[in-house]
Amino acid sequence: MALSTISGTNGMVTAPHWLAAQAGCDVLKDGGNAVEAAVAVAATLAVVYPHMTGIGGDSFWLVAQPDGAIHSIHGCGGAAAKADLALYAGLGAVPTRGPLAANTVAGTVSGWAAMLESGGGNLPLSRLLRDAIHHAENGVAVTSGGAAIAAAKGGELRVQPGAYAAIFEPEGRPLREGDLLRQPALAATLRTIATHGPADFYTGALADLVAADLAALGSPVSRDDLAAHQATRPTPLTTRITGIDLYNSAPPTQGFASLMILALFDRLRADRADGFDHIHGLVEATKQAFLLRDTHVGDPAFHDFDYQGLLDDPAALDAIAASIDPARALPWPRPSAQGDTCWFAAADREGRVVSAIQSTYFEFGAGLVLPQTGITWQNRGSSFRLAADGWNALRPGRKPFHTLNPALARFDDGRLMAYGTMGGEGQPQTQAALFTRYVRFGVDLQQAISAPRWLLGRTWGEDSTTLKLEDGFDDALYADLAAAGHDVERVGPLTAMMGHAGAIVRHADGRLDGATDPRSDGQVATW
Repeated sequence: MALSTISGTNGMVTAPHWLAAQAGCDVLKDGGNAVEAAVAVAATLAVVYPHMTGIGGDSFWLVAQPDGAIHSIHGCGGAAAKADLALYAGLGAVPTRGPLAANTVAGTVSGWAAMLESGGGNLPLSRLLRDAIHHAENGVAVTSGGAAIAAAKGGELRVQPGAYAAIFEPEGRPLREGDLLRQPALAATLRTIATHGPADFYTGALADLVAADLAALGSPVSRDDLAAHQATRPTPLTTRITGIDLYNSAPPTQGFASLMILALFDRLRADRADGFDHIHGLVEATKQAFLLRDTHVGDPAFHDFDYQGLLDDPAALDAIAASIDPARALPWPRPSAQGDTCWFAAADREGRVVSAIQSTYFEFGAGLVLPQTGITWQNRGSSFRLAADGWNALRPGRKPFHTLNPALARFDDGRLMAYGTMGGEGQPQTQAALFTRYVRFGVDLQQAISAPRWLLGRTWGEDSTTLKLEDGFDDALYADLAAAGHDVERVGPLTAMMGHAGAIVRHADGRLDGATDPRSDGQVATW
């Protein structure tokens, strides 16, 4: 489907499902601001895109305020008090599905609360969650992407304890495209949050239900773990490239890697979009960023690496960029990060811009769907290493490494850009692809997202570590990259493997431009 950049002035939302985008835009129409719209989008995505996100996961937010301030919120849960090495004795790794994979607190709802506390809006929470509750109660048609995931993952999910099969396979088979997905228990949960506030998820009667279900299903997350959780407000990471200040989430996210890629590429030669120098340069910058990410990025309470110091050091960045061979690929692979998620953004007429992302990690998280509340619990803690110490080693209270990283950019010419994507290992790479196309080479915003993409390493639904490229590049490019030493794999036409990207740009005169990904079920909504 051909898409064009959408423009507006009063407000704008982009999301990977059209119902979520519409929910956010309707909040703007009702007098809400971008923060309130983003919470409405987040809640709706938790209902209509349950294979990618939910209130049993984590969320990360970057907010640009009208006065120029940029702040972040991490709705990120830590490992349960009982989640220690003894719990996993005899296992080589934390399982990716089942009760032992559900070993961290879900921070998403705390992220909503923290956003609204500082958002300056005045709409009641019941209004913000209205559409999410409606869709959960009355049902929503399953998309082709959702149906494909349900069919592919059903075998490993329906055998998990809990309500997965009852909700997502009510007729004894995976839901198909067009089937109506109803989630009455989740609707009741969202109504409770709307009535009693987000804190009820962690300290109220809702927390009692959640904890009881988790205990009955065998998860180590307890009522005390829920009560101890709080969202945090770390300072965003930032770096300067030519004419632009870039912002991204601090650890435990891989926002550091996303900024590193763009900072390094700013120092490399490339004269046209999607030519060899462009793609080779970004892929090689990605490798350098990932080498640092995979040894230094985790819970900052357990690391003393100066992430911001490196991003602020031109000489150090120059040296890393100089180590990149402009003609030859660095041997690869290295271990790849995984994870699937939803990125979305909102902007209002007053100048607020929100870049946000939330996730349950793998498709349908741990596969644990809580019977009393309808919540699908994340498996984010399956990324922990079962090791005595070191990078991302499992410890009670420790936050796991996160692929999630929403991005913002402030231009010297007055533009403000929110951009991001889902896609685990591919998130920093897709951010770099769409950003450099739009910024460095002047490609139309929608075309920068719609054009063929590439990804190094493990992508959405894949385990291989090749350099994957969609069809549509110049024919010679594939051969040139292979000749330079890249392990090139052609993956056909546009595919969801490459993530679901989006962007909103606010111009100095207040005009808004927005784009969504044709690989998704998304939409740009404006008025």
